[in-house]
Amino acid sequence: MITNTLHTHTNGNGQAVAASPFPIPVAEMRERYLRLYTGAVNDVLRFNYNMHATSLPPEFAPLREAMKMAGLAFTVKGGPDITTDGEFEMRAQMLEDLHADSVVVWDCTGDTVTSQWGEVMTMAAKKAGCRGAVVNGIRDTQAILELGFPVFHKYKANTGMLGRFRMHHYQKPVLMGEVTVKPGDWVFGDIDGVISIPQNIAYDVLLAAEKILHKEDEIREMVESGMKPTDVVKNGGYF
Repeated sequence: MITNTLHTHTNGNGQAVAASPFPIPVAEMRERYLRLYTGAVNDVLRFNYNMHATSLPPEFAPLREAMKMAGLAFTVKGGPDITTDGEFEMRAQMLEDLHADSVVVWDCTGDTVTSQWGEVMTMAAKKAGCRGAVVNGIRDTQAILELGFPVFHKYKANTGMLGRFRMHHYQKPVLMGEVTVKPGDWVFGDIDGVISIPQNIAYDVLLAAEKILHKEDEIREMVESGMKPTDVVKNGGYF
């Protein structure tokens, strides 16, 4: 059974748009998160919330170092499977159910052989307003790069998934390393990896991380002025 936790409506471009679960529109959340970096968000979760398991496995790297993504988790579960009946239909339905400002997060059950993401899926995801994907394997890499779609992946493989791997369900909680990602959680990725923030605290985490950026500007000024590291700490700084 496929479940959805976010109510959606259709925008003027025909894209399904999730109602914002935050005090601000999802689009504004994205813009502000994209001005952050994952290290600051991780620090907020560890120090403010005592959450030490929020980073997805470090093997998930951006296809290009400059790629960043932020959005609402749209979760997919699949694994090695040689059966093919109904596979195309489920994959097509999943793509139709994608909503704007989503990030597709694939739990691939440890698959290291097949590519679960390629050019045509990227095209369909972009049409739906999807903002990125976290997936084990990709192919059609040059086309994905030309489409400018942020993908965080573990490896490249020219082996397609039909007859080797299949989706089992989507929009249910998935386990990504030590992190449980639920549909609608906030996903943020940059050059240092991918982090998942529970939906109910994602806005407050944003505010706290923005304060860290301001604080770090002050610390840089202290260091650049020639202040000794011990004095920086005495003045409220850190390293």
